Amino acid sequence: MNDRPSPSPASNAAPHAAADAALPQSPSGPVQTATTAAITAAPAVTHYENFPVASVLCPPHLRQPIAAIYAFARTADDIADEGDAPPAERLADLAAYQADLMAIARGDAPSRRWAGVFLPLQAVLQSHQLPVPLLADLLSAFAQDVEKTRDAEGYADRAELLDYCRRSANPVGRLLLHLYGVTNAQALQESDAICTALQLINFWQDLSVDIPRGRHYLPRADCAAHGACQAELLALQNTPENIRLITDCAQWARASMQSGAPLVHRLPGRAGWELRLVVQGGLRILDKVDALRGGSLHTRPRLRGWDWCVMLGRALVM
Repeated sequence: MNDRPSPSPASNAAPHAAADAALPQSPSGPVQTATTAAITAAPAVTHYENFPVASVLCPPHLRQPIAAIYAFARTADDIADEGDAPPAERLADLAAYQADLMAIARGDAPSRRWAGVFLPLQAVLQSHQLPVPLLADLLSAFAQDVEKTRDAEGYADRAELLDYCRRSANPVGRLLLHLYGVTNAQALQESDAICTALQLINFWQDLSVDIPRGRHYLPRADCAAHGACQAELLALQNTPENIRLITDCAQWARASMQSGAPLVHRLPGRAGWELRLVVQGGLRILDKVDALRGGSLHTRPRLRGWDWCVMLGRALVM
């Protein structure tokens, strides 16, 4: 989840003030979620995304739960990445954020700092019995991002990067399947493949942004296999070796997406149609990465108006 043109709406003062007024006076006592969280809506989606979030295609009764999960993940991601805070402060904030997650999981009140995120999420935890470990996995991945960036450390190989995706992306798909009541092993496997693909696509889309900020997701083993020079990558140079490396990594992401795509036929009604657009959005970004022939090192491809027409047409024939 690396598209970050602006801070999360959950960090704004107004939602905080409204949430503070709704909190019970004793921060250590239980939250009256039936009344408090029910009237505290999750923050609206304002970030640019490659895929629809709680769109009109989403079943109406799940829009608010999905928005609450999105706000939780997006706010944590922003804590890890936005602004100029030093790594120690980011890690401390993520630890405090996790403490709030554990508090609402116990039925206790969250702190006032992120009440606009955690009050709606607590209502969803209770009404839909969300698996809390999946939410905790997301925070583990965000903390790892901070540590890797702090230490200027990348990923040794694809297996290590896939373990990161298992915690940074796959929980989102599994949480959504939980809301939809889909629990069979094949669906979970396909969901993981789609979510991993989306995370990989985000990496290859954001090379021009991530590398200058000290985030290195191209595995060292892949770099070595294609003869890519670290210095040339850091300089964002579009060499033949770098072109081959990025093309191969994009193909890896495409293969993962295609392996998970049959999931669109397992989800009922609107959910299946929304997932079609998610899949096609990721594949469309890969089309743009491929067309740039390594140029994503200095140009960030993104979806435009016409692309949504292409995606819709492709979604109709899936």
